[in-house]
Amino acid sequence: MANLEPTKQRRGLVAIDGAMALIAILLIVQIWLLSAPLEAFLAGHSGPVIPAAIFSGLLFFACVTLNAFVARIDRSSKER
Repeated sequence: MANLEPTKQRRGLVAIDGAMALIAILLIVQIWLLSAPLEAFLAGHSGPVIPAAIFSGLLFFACVTLNAFVARIDRSSKER
């Protein structure tokens, strides 16, 4: 009977796929955070600019962290 346990490389690929999908979603939100406060700022409303910049910085940090996670999983899945 075949071994139904996924290999280390397969588990790594699944983790990378999930992390990359999350990075894509975070980047879409970050693009929105660029356009909405910029539009408000150009309309003369400066209130949402600072909170949006802070939240965008947090999203950037999350993307960098996920990128480091992907790199670590990729390295460990290639080891034998």
